[in-house]
Amino acid sequence: MDPRIAQVLSLLIEDYIETAEPVGSSALVQAHDLEVSSATIRNWFADLEDDGYLIQPHTSAGRIPSESAFHWYVDNRLGDAESRKKDRDLLKTAASDATDSVTEAKAYAKVCSAIVGSAAVVGSNRADSYYTGLTELFKQPEFHDWSRVVSMTSILDRLDERLNQLRKTKFTIPTIRLGNDCPFGNACGSVILTLPDSVVFVLLGPMRMDYKKARNVMSAVRETVA
Repeated sequence: MDPRIAQVLSLLIEDYIETAEPVGSSALVQAHDLEVSSATIRNWFADLEDDGYLIQPHTSAGRIPSESAFHWYVDNRLGDAESRKKDRDLLKTAASDATDSVTEAKAYAKVCSAIVGSAAVVGSNRADSYYTGLTELFKQPEFHDWSRVVSMTSILDRLDERLNQLRKTKFTIPTIRLGNDCPFGNACGSVILTLPDSVVFVLLGPMRMDYKKARNVMSAVRETVA
C-alpha cells in the first residue's frame, strides 16, 4: 500500500475508534493538518473502498473501517506492546489480597475494564466464569442496537462453553481476535491472555475497541504475574 494512503487509513481508523462516527475527507484533513486536498483524500477513500478496507454507510456520509481494515491496522500499525509502570502498580495493588490465581485474575479484570472501557472475562478449570464491565461494553454506540445486546447476552449465557474452548489454546502473549475471528461474536474485538493455572483472561469490546490500549494493559498483566 502507498505509504500516504496507509497513513490516511491509519488516521481514519484511529479517529473512528475514538468517535464511532463516519470520517469525512475534509474532517480528516483539518484534524490532522494533512498536506493534501480533501478531493485527493476522497479519491483515496474510493480506492480503499474498492479494496475492501472502507465502507460508506450512507451516500452522504464519511467512511468507516471494515473488518479487513482493522486486521490491517492490528498487523501493521500497532507496533510493539508497551507495559506502563502505572498500570502494573494499579494491578499489583488491586490483587494484593488475592488468595489464588482466580481471585487474582478477577482483581485484574476490574482494573483492566476500567482502564480500557471494555468488558473483562475470566475463566478457569473450575468452570468458574466471571465477567465485569458490561456497563462499559453496552455504553458503546454499537450496542445501542438492541439485537446486538441480545446476541451478546446469549453468548454470555454460554460463557463457560466459550471459555473452555479458549482454554485449549495457550495464549502466552496478549493475542487480538476480532470480527469473524472473535470467539464472542463477529461484531466484537478481544484481547486474550492465558494466566497461571490455565486461567484465561479476555478483554472484550466492540470491533472498534482501542486495541493498542487493550494490548498494552494486558502486557502489564503479563509482566505483573511473571
